Amino acid sequence: MTHLNPTFAELGVRDEIVRALSEDGKEHPFAIQELTMPLALAGDDLIGQARTGMGKTLAFGVPLLQRITTDPEKELSGIPRALVVVPTRELCLQVHSDLSIAAKYLTTGGAPAPTSGTADRKLVVTSIYGGRPYEPQIEALQKGVDVVVGTPGRLLDLAQQGHLQLGGLSMLVLDEADEMLDLGFLPDIERILRQIPTDRQAMLFSATMPDPIITLARTFMNQPTHIRAEAPHSAATHDTTEQFAYRAHALDKVEMVARILQAEGRGATMIFTRTKRTAQKVSDELAERGFKVGAVHGDLGQGAREKALKSFRTGDIDVLVATDVAARGIDIDDITHVINYQIPEDEQAYVHRIGRTGRAGKTGIAVTLVDWDELPRWTMIDKALGLNTPDPAETYSSSPHLYEELNIPAETTGTFGEPRKAHAAKRPPAEKSADRPARNRNRNRRRTRAGEPVSAHSPAPSTDIAAPDAEASADGAPKRRRRRRPRTAAASTG
Repeated sequence: MTHLNPTFAELGVRDEIVRALSEDGKEHPFAIQELTMPLALAGDDLIGQARTGMGKTLAFGVPLLQRITTDPEKELSGIPRALVVVPTRELCLQVHSDLSIAAKYLTTGGAPAPTSGTADRKLVVTSIYGGRPYEPQIEALQKGVDVVVGTPGRLLDLAQQGHLQLGGLSMLVLDEADEMLDLGFLPDIERILRQIPTDRQAMLFSATMPDPIITLARTFMNQPTHIRAEAPHSAATHDTTEQFAYRAHALDKVEMVARILQAEGRGATMIFTRTKRTAQKVSDELAERGFKVGAVHGDLGQGAREKALKSFRTGDIDVLVATDVAARGIDIDDITHVINYQIPEDEQAYVHRIGRTGRAGKTGIAVTLVDWDELPRWTMIDKALGLNTPDPAETYSSSPHLYEELNIPAETTGTFGEPRKAHAAKRPPAEKSADRPARNRNRNRRRTRAGEPVSAHSPAPSTDIAAPDAEASADGAPKRRRRRRPRTAAASTG
């Protein structure tokens, strides 16, 4: 009996990788993997283009792992042989996880693990990204690594400090290249490219191919083959994703979302906002309504972001509110709904957002709430993608068509169970120094005194002026009196 598509083994993938993928439930490649693997395994440079969620990671990951472990001319010595550059920390962790799974049975010897010599060691894949202390990442590099997955800024920092050696690379991958363009990483990418050998295989993967990315590819790739996983006229968005757009009032959006989250068949859901403040606000309000919700945005420390993502993957929470920083880094096949609480900046961001659902052949629902002042931008997105909804119907949380189209039970209200605390809504004080400077997540006007942040409207952390009991226990009564006088003086002078 023949299969509609070949197995990984039939594509020439070595037994150790096939075994690891099989244990992870992967027997047959997706379209982009089937098209790219023969060329990549042969050592060709290539550009892989496919919509988000179509399996690009293994399309480059499997050939990368196979080629560095079967090259008879270059032994794996602990100096990085392969580099994968990604735009976001979340994607860095996801790619690292996928490659580590595929490399489970690989060793540094060219022979398969059961017959390899005792000097062989397991293949080492490590992740390098910002928002975490340098020391553990430097220590990992000093111990020896074979594959590095990293974000541009931290990679460049460690390379310039001499901790990351790029001279031994024989494989280079740029993943989600269009996102790196959007985030302004191209100058960093070009600096990295100048430090790696010219004699290496290069692969570039992206969902879209804007002109600057094509120009970049021409400068560092050797006659690359451009592979698309679908016909050029295919829609940019998934056919398996049903899309809805509603014109919604800003003050009614949370109420609408609360009802959408109670639709029949609703599973893991992602809600996207444009701003960090809105992401936290929506997360807090949904938690107060009883939903199991978490937030991922730039005002949270890396530890808090990773904790929220882990809870989302394990099902401890089933609603994740995120800014676009997380749009590329969450690889979960069973997300049923994506809600655009605020519309994205352009059609490419829209494609990446709703690409979180309808993945791997599953169906999904994407709902976009368009405020009145967002209508011009939505019209441009609609025209660019051919969505045929330039003027969404005016809709409220009580509108009958909302319930009918999204399969929301008629008796649904704006609350669900008991109020909860938003997951990862606040990061612990210890994490503040590990990431970018803390910003005001309580939406209050922020003041400082002698370099210390002060809140004039609500109790603050122990580093701010706190209630008398808390201050006395932390710093003693005399210090509390000294710190109170400037507030009085400031108030009296206006």
